[in-house]
Amino acid sequence: MGTTRTAPDGRPIPPPHADERAMLESWLDFQRATLALKCEGLDDRRLRLASVEPSAMTLLGLVQHMAEIERNWFQRVFAGQDIPFLYGKDGDAGFTLDPDRGIEEALALWRAEVDRGRALIADASLDDFGPLSAENAAALGEPTVSLRWILIHMIEEYARHNGHADLLRERVDGVTGF
Repeated sequence: MGTTRTAPDGRPIPPPHADERAMLESWLDFQRATLALKCEGLDDRRLRLASVEPSAMTLLGLVQHMAEIERNWFQRVFAGQDIPFLYGKDGDAGFTLDPDRGIEEALALWRAEVDRGRALIADASLDDFGPLSAENAAALGEPTVSLRWILIHMIEEYARHNGHADLLRERVDGVTGF
């Protein structure tokens, strides 16, 4: 497989040839790095700016949301852990901003959730599964999902929100791409 290559902006480039597990994890890492990159170089005010009206979504809120999403899918669902939310109640999903919590704290919490998730799945098979909440089980028609499903869903979740981050960042300071 060789050494991990990085883009000029520092993001890990997914390998063009790898087994399924390595491919899924590398694309997820690429999407994670993209979210962090979207926040680089902005001050607190700009990270809190809801710049795509009428949405209240912010870059800081996206980082908090993805920390909650990481926690949910890897710890609650895959590992079956009963753990509290990082940012308040379930319905908030991490989007509400606290004036006393900035990007450094949010990124640290998010990175800790990513690390916990990696540790929980390190020795797992893609076919291992975790229990869904009653609401999600009803929606999917199944009581469990495989690690493979979770990894694909996480790539989709990041990619979708990175699209939001593209729009937010462009409206905040005109930076596009990456």
